[in-house]
Amino acid sequence: MDRGKPGSKMHVLSDANGLPLVVGVSAANTHDSEALKPMVEGHQTRHDPHRGRHFTPQRLHADKAYDIPHLRRWLRGKRIGVRIARKGIEPSERLGRRRWVIERTMSWLSGYRRLSPRYERDPRNYLAFLGLAAAICCYKRLVRLTT
Repeated sequence: MDRGKPGSKMHVLSDANGLPLVVGVSAANTHDSEALKPMVEGHQTRHDPHRGRHFTPQRLHADKAYDIPHLRRWLRGKRIGVRIARKGIEPSERLGRRRWVIERTMSWLSGYRRLSPRYERDPRNYLAFLGLAAAICCYKRLVRLTT
């Protein structure tokens, strides 16, 4: 946590392919782990009406900033598998096979001119542009898969 750091952080929850599912914004001087619960709560599960099943997230891959015992218990209570690097035990390189996906998603989103330097003063406007960028990323992937 950087106590005096000005600015904001983008938080993105994506699927295994890197499509952004939920986006969020927080102050730069808050810890990353505080945004995890609202992001997971904001994710809508899909419902299959024919089979009567809900499709919920199966696994969460995260870096060492999210290695907090109460977050692990909370995720297990929601029946979400946890794959978080442990502080002081596991090296950061072991999760690299999965975490590069979110790094690529973050680079897709920061590639939009309106987001990389933050021009918006109001966080609601910035969040709206971030959501628009996520929707454009999903649309581009859809177009590429259907053509």
